[in-house]
Amino acid sequence: MNLVPEYGRAARWRPALQLHRSGCHNRAVTTTKPLDDGPFYHGTRAELQPGDHITAGFASNYRPDVVMNHVYFTALRDGAGLAAEIAAMLGPDGAEPHVYLVEPAGLYENDPNVTDKKFPGNPTRSYRTSHPLIIVEEITDWTRQTPEALEAWRERLAALQESSAEIIN
Repeated sequence: MNLVPEYGRAARWRPALQLHRSGCHNRAVTTTKPLDDGPFYHGTRAELQPGDHITAGFASNYRPDVVMNHVYFTALRDGAGLAAEIAAMLGPDGAEPHVYLVEPAGLYENDPNVTDKKFPGNPTRSYRTSHPLIIVEEITDWTRQTPEALEAWRERLAALQESSAEIIN
């Protein structure tokens, strides 16, 4: 198996039946109704191919000392684009942002870093899963950030790393 530098192992496999999990008073509830119908996107600096999968267990882009228990994705193409640009900005010289259409291979939940535990609802349509995300295809029609906006994100992330704010992992 090839290692995907940013997130995990790249392999070819078939998607599993999707079940969805939503939080209810800190209890996981399995439902047959999806939290979101998608489509879903993942932003990264990794170069991937259809059929590859992204797995948990690798360092956070935002806090390299934290090993992530989940992979994150969104139903907003431009949200994934922002994540891709941040990943590339924080990566090695020459890293390029990539946005992929993905399918979660198993249960997923609202991302507690940007939803109910920190903000009401899920306005960013952000999710996380401990199961792989399967790459369907690369998406190229997403809105790029201006250099000024990327610099503002760099400053926000630097302040976050210096603060006591924690990633809900």
